[in-house]
Amino acid sequence: MTFFDAALWDGKVFTGDWTTSSGGSTEIVEKATGTVLGRTGVADAGDVALAAAAAAEAQRAWAATSFEERAAVLRRAGALIEANAAELRDWVVRETGAVPGLGDFAVGVATQECYEAAGLAHRPAGEILQSNQPRLSLLKRVPVGVVGVISPFNVPLILSIRSVAPALALGNAVVLKPDLRTPVSGGLAIARVFAEAGLPPGLLHVLPGGAEVGSALVTEPAIRVVSFTGSSATGRRVAELAARHLKRVHLELGGNSALVVLDDADLERAVSAGAWGSFLHQGQICMTAGRHLVHERIADDYVAALAEHADHLPVGDPFTGQVALGPLVDEGQRDKVHALVTATVDAGARLAAGGKHEGLFYRPTVLDEVRTDMPAYAEEVFGPVAPVVRFGSVDEAVSLAADSSYGLSLSILTGDAMRGLALAERIPSGIVHINDQTVNDEAVAPFGGVLDSGTGARFGGAGNLDAFTEQRWITLRGDIPAYPF
Repeated sequence: MTFFDAALWDGKVFTGDWTTSSGGSTEIVEKATGTVLGRTGVADAGDVALAAAAAAEAQRAWAATSFEERAAVLRRAGALIEANAAELRDWVVRETGAVPGLGDFAVGVATQECYEAAGLAHRPAGEILQSNQPRLSLLKRVPVGVVGVISPFNVPLILSIRSVAPALALGNAVVLKPDLRTPVSGGLAIARVFAEAGLPPGLLHVLPGGAEVGSALVTEPAIRVVSFTGSSATGRRVAELAARHLKRVHLELGGNSALVVLDDADLERAVSAGAWGSFLHQGQICMTAGRHLVHERIADDYVAALAEHADHLPVGDPFTGQVALGPLVDEGQRDKVHALVTATVDAGARLAAGGKHEGLFYRPTVLDEVRTDMPAYAEEVFGPVAPVVRFGSVDEAVSLAADSSYGLSLSILTGDAMRGLALAERIPSGIVHINDQTVNDEAVAPFGGVLDSGTGARFGGAGNLDAFTEQRWITLRGDIPAYPF
């Protein structure tokens, strides 16, 4: 049996042990070929209630363990991911359609998330506060209790473990709902790692499921904090539901990130960065460069070179071939991408490359002569599509880049880095990269967007402390004071 053998979760969910779920089971499908890789249990709302109750019970003892014990579990989890990296990468590739390089990246980030979380357990538990009374005044951080995590299909390993690992390290229990299309790399593999790492039973529950399970997780009274990653539309519904239950929620949502190419940028490198930013993982990344804003003096050359890049990128099965792009996640996503491309061309854009698909394999696409009101520019495509809009001045570039309901990642490519930094100050965005493309991620860095892209940066050390602990005010006096009555 391999470390991540599908027999472990055949028709089951993880609730401290591999347990048959109440909602039946479904196939785990390789996106490129349709091959059935295994089966997973499908949770229902009743499973959420049972898991949350068990998690709340187990969490009290976990919170009382020493920080050394919790840190040791996280370190062992990181080491197990490293030791089984190739096998886990293959699950990521086959289950999500990622190319192997992206699979390796996801596994590497997951490893670092565990190690960073281990360090988080060592952080000071609070601070001494000033007081105008003769007493010791303290702020102490305590675990929130049970954390609910809802993760999406696109890069599920990273987007699950970046919440699971710090929440556990800080003394919480977790109920995790991965997307049904990616239950292994989104959750079941993580459960396998933590079980082997010595995490006590009952602290991590993995419940693959649909919208019913997500709603139950948000409304479950025992779950006090929800970490959601997904679309902005679904994020709004999660936030509304959580608000009715006075529940804290952290939202990492969609994006339509601008890649701004100034006229002094190195054209060849700018084109390469633009291609990577739009076509990596078939554009199925929240930080994907969804809008290419290019100075009019170099725009014709940029479009021609970007289209040439797109035409020469191989598309196919990433598990068996040397390809740059794999499949989209399913037919629904493919049809959405193609509808946006077709509507944009029908509205007057020029198709410079791509715009075609075979099965789930969508060719990298370049759209020129795009207006800001066209669908593939105005909306998040979540596919390998690069719409290009020209600008004539820096002020116009600022106006175009800022004219979006999203604010996740921003790229500015220029021969003058300080000029780029000054430009970025004028554009709302949670993440900014000067002379790099929009898709970047590190376990040590804060991550999050503004506006419709989410509720701000959370990840990274201090962000995770704020997300997964409560602040408790404690005072101590030597004697009870005398009061007037």
